[in-house]
Amino acid sequence: MKKDLEAYKESLKREGYKLTYQREAILNAIVENKDEHLSCEDIYNIVSKDCPEIGIATIYRTLQLFEKLDIVYKLNFDDGYSRYELNHGTGDHHHHHLICLGCGKVIEVKLDLLDSLEKEIEKDGMFKIVDHNVKFYGYCSECDEAKE
Repeated sequence: MKKDLEAYKESLKREGYKLTYQREAILNAIVENKDEHLSCEDIYNIVSKDCPEIGIATIYRTLQLFEKLDIVYKLNFDDGYSRYELNHGTGDHHHHHLICLGCGKVIEVKLDLLDSLEKEIEKDGMFKIVDHNVKFYGYCSECDEAKE
């Protein structure tokens, strides 16, 4: 079952953290853009429209807290920014990303074609896989058409 906004808020309270106005604004920004891979700066630009007094350091600290509480995943797409993705609470985070070298767009691939490889690796008992991260680099359809 996927988590909803109230479940994320409850996670904070259960771990002894207050749901401050700033944390709620940051959480709302992430939930409202749940299909995006937002950087700290992206989140700051969204939140500062309604909460101009918020500082970028508050965003960074809050994202670190959210990561610690498994509210978000921290991702690295080799572009110099950490990006954040909502943890939907499904228990697995096995999906892959397509990264466009032209425009920087990130597209998720929900298929996990590595299950059989993981089982083969784990077969001898020498290694237990808990997650993986696969990135494919290329060009999205718009950038590919523009090149032709």
